[in-house]
Amino acid sequence: MEYLFILAMVALAAAMVGGGLLVSRLAAPRFPGGLKDVPYECGEQPIGQAWIQFNIGYYLFGLLFLVFDVEAALMYPWAVVFRTVGLAGLIEMGIFILVLIVGLAYAWRKDVLEWV
Repeated sequence: MEYLFILAMVALAAAMVGGGLLVSRLAAPRFPGGLKDVPYECGEQPIGQAWIQFNIGYYLFGLLFLVFDVEAALMYPWAVVFRTVGLAGLIEMGIFILVLIVGLAYAWRKDVLEWV
């Protein structure tokens, strides 16, 4: 019986998403051509090719931001249940933070954090 409730919720969520997409498709105005075909970049006219090489440092910086953002998101639920997980939870979080600190030190040593 519990699985039936979960299946009903999944079906309802899928129906709401599908219904929203369908209504959007039917109600949206479509006027192609003219200015809609021109690429737009923050009010600037695009110059040159779209396929250019970027410095790998931008990607690495973004990935490091993502890793530490996820780390902060994972620490919040741990802090909420800190009293119930006890010493084992504290040791596990210490290992987790230690791995992140080692990764940060490695990235710092490789000058990944230097913005070019």
